[in-house]
Amino acid sequence: MTKTMFAALLTTAMTLPATAALAQQAPEATATADTAFAQRAAQLVDLLAGRVAYGDYFAPDFQAALPEAQFKAVTANLLAQYGQPVAVEKATSADGRLGTVQLRFEKGVGTIALEVAAAPGDKVAGLRFTGFTMADDSFTKVAAELAALPGTTGFLVAELEGDAVRPLAAANADRQLAIGSTFKLYVLDELAAQVAAGQRQWSDVVPLSHASFSSAGTANWPKDMPVTLQTLANWMISVSDNGATDTLIHLLGRQNIEARMQRAGHSAPSRNIPFLTTVEAFALKGNNFNDLRPVFIKGDDAAQRRLIEDNQSRLTLANVDGVSFSGGPRFIDDLEWFASPNDIARAMVDLRARQSEPAMAAMAINNGLGPSAAADWTYLGYKGGSELGVLSMSLLGQRKSDGKWFVVTASWNNPDAAVATETMVGLVTRLLALAAK
Repeated sequence: MTKTMFAALLTTAMTLPATAALAQQAPEATATADTAFAQRAAQLVDLLAGRVAYGDYFAPDFQAALPEAQFKAVTANLLAQYGQPVAVEKATSADGRLGTVQLRFEKGVGTIALEVAAAPGDKVAGLRFTGFTMADDSFTKVAAELAALPGTTGFLVAELEGDAVRPLAAANADRQLAIGSTFKLYVLDELAAQVAAGQRQWSDVVPLSHASFSSAGTANWPKDMPVTLQTLANWMISVSDNGATDTLIHLLGRQNIEARMQRAGHSAPSRNIPFLTTVEAFALKGNNFNDLRPVFIKGDDAAQRRLIEDNQSRLTLANVDGVSFSGGPRFIDDLEWFASPNDIARAMVDLRARQSEPAMAAMAINNGLGPSAAADWTYLGYKGGSELGVLSMSLLGQRKSDGKWFVVTASWNNPDAAVATETMVGLVTRLLALAAK
């Protein structure tokens, strides 16, 4: 487990450093051949094929942010999915520096946001794949690629009609898999339920009472800083902030969240009882708890709950051994949060049925796949989860063409090695695109 556990997943099939301008592109026109943008766009095939040197193509700031070894690892994964680059189909830019490139690969077309620095040398300062279209894609093809991944995978693409979940494609949809931060959907659901019951309001101000490890939003915030419940929910879902999450779990009540999970239709709730905070999970996985961990894993729900309650003074952030998480996957089959693809679909059904605008808005802040993937959806909400050996991605969307609702969820576990985020993002992007048709 690394410090990126439970952080937001990559938002595109391949995300590389870029300036803020890439997110605010001007209206585009076909790039003329003599601009720096057009010249760098024309080199993309040779760059990805290894015929243009990394150092000759990218600006120093880009190289500092994404070293060559990492760039090559990401591009190798990309080429494994989509084949070799073939040709630039279209390059458009309004100013000759910033624009969009349509790049054809053997198996599809990638859309790339590209920015060329104004500094001497006209080197690339930003490059981001914002979407992919696979040629002649199908659920069968994606299912085969998921099944071929090392470890265990499960996925479900289903239409939601009221309480009904109608599968369009699935594999291992009833198998319990480690899901990382996707468990936070149950916390959000219970928060929305307590608001609906009049017990709380989204505008309630509470102290940020429980700091945690790897908190992308609230790291180093003062203890007990006042925040609203909606702020905590937004941080918990959009950037998977663990401090916000643990504060909500303690506030809402562990057993209330467990009951909500069961009412939402989780098929094996004992896997998540007691419902661990992130600090408790981090601590138990670490070397500082080699004595308690085997006892916890072997215990039934009641014994595990007693162990957690009896050791609250030890199960603290100060005792989280971050060094332990720099190796391979740790106890992902026994000490994690678990759900099947069908369980996640039922959780999405429960959240949608609650008709809570703040809850739905929290899920839509970061849709997990970027603006290109969201183009066919009126609404697209997302929650993902990750740690070494675990990757889970789940989306709830309303299709633009007919207003129908769908869930797309996939999880990948490998207890022997880290999993490839770029591979999973690409596969889930394809599943979502197929559901949009």
